[in-house]
Amino acid sequence: MTAPSTAPAPPSRGGRWIQQWDPEDETFWNETGEKVARRNLLFSVLSEHIGFSIWTMWSVLVLFMGPEYGLTPADKFLLTSMVTLVGAVVRVPYTFAVAIFGGRNWTIISASLLLVPTIAAFVVMEPGTSFNTFLLVGLLAGIGGGNFASSMTNINAFFPLRKKGWALGLNAGGGNIGVPVIQLIALAVIGASGGPRVLLGIYIPLIVVAAALSALKMDNLASVKNDTGAAVDSAKDGHTWIMSFLYIGTFGSFIGFSFAFGQVLQVQFGRTPLQAAYVTFIGPLLGSLIRPLGGWLADKYGGAKITLYNYVGMGAATAVLVFASMQKSLPLFVTAFVVLFVLSGLGNGSTFKMIPGIFHTKALAKGLTGDEAAAYGRRLSGASMGLIGAVGALGGVGINLAFRQSFLSNGSGTGAFVTFLVYYALCFAVTWAVYLRRTAAKPEATAAAETKPQLSYAEV
Repeated sequence: MTAPSTAPAPPSRGGRWIQQWDPEDETFWNETGEKVARRNLLFSVLSEHIGFSIWTMWSVLVLFMGPEYGLTPADKFLLTSMVTLVGAVVRVPYTFAVAIFGGRNWTIISASLLLVPTIAAFVVMEPGTSFNTFLLVGLLAGIGGGNFASSMTNINAFFPLRKKGWALGLNAGGGNIGVPVIQLIALAVIGASGGPRVLLGIYIPLIVVAAALSALKMDNLASVKNDTGAAVDSAKDGHTWIMSFLYIGTFGSFIGFSFAFGQVLQVQFGRTPLQAAYVTFIGPLLGSLIRPLGGWLADKYGGAKITLYNYVGMGAATAVLVFASMQKSLPLFVTAFVVLFVLSGLGNGSTFKMIPGIFHTKALAKGLTGDEAAAYGRRLSGASMGLIGAVGALGGVGINLAFRQSFLSNGSGTGAFVTFLVYYALCFAVTWAVYLRRTAAKPEATAAAETKPQLSYAEV
């Protein structure tokens, strides 16, 4: 048990740096830490939220791009795939940027950088612009995907282990909700017969506001430092790659479907841009709102258990999608797709909660206790989150490329859904085999054996 904190407030220096931060100390947390952590969480969510909106704005902009733009459905799926790819790749350097610049300082920088793709899109969004130009400007929007990684790394350091599932779920859910919000705004713009530049013009001042509020309200933690050894250790740890595989299934699905849903409705079911916009926001909205619940359930029942059952649900929803796609049933298709969105959001929360729990469990198995175990868990989980988030986002690339190939091959998304169903089955098997099977049958234990650290992941 840690010693009670003697300081009622964290010592700071110029530039809003906090020198001492110990969220595992309950006295410190109750007197000072929780208030500071919640304030940073709030404004981190705002910046990350707008980052998600800018990252996924091309899922909306392609709805505005009618025949006069000269782009085929395959061109549009390729465009959104490349935007997703950049968003995945930049998550790695964004993770390390928090320790280099400070969480507050990097939030200001990363929010301000969102002006570049937004203004660039505002300039080029008109018929006659070449596909290569759209592709280049779309690649710029990928930087919005990096905000998630830096935000999660930053917030992970502010909260104690017992609160991480809720805090990370709320942070990520608040960011994820940037996807349906920009889609809702697009619906209003399309409904009012406005063009894509109206949509982009709305976001430019919002970006400025987010950067300014980050400067005024957030803090840097001096204790957050880049640890090259931790990055190497996490990359060598098999659990980092196993969790990346599982996160492809949850977050990769969420972001991939967010980009593709409207296009699938247009291409496969002949919906107009307005008709597509009326329903595309529902899935991302519900999936974002339920992510904190996934984290909370993981805190309460264990992330591995929630993740396992969640993949059962995702597999069932995908099987219904295959049937609806073959039967060309739009109501059933939309319903099943929305359910799949909800489950992907729930799984996002439970899988990300597993990460700090896994490394904390490994620390206990090494014989570490108290502060040492907490420090070990924070060190490796923080280093692994950026990599897991980046690899997971690559699932969105795969989903859009799978849809592109499926439509090129047979004119529908059925083949892509079958592929997703197989992947979810693999995720179920991996979750069970790695994190639950080992605890399914426990041998008779003596009192001495009970005191020996055991590597058990059922509750992570």
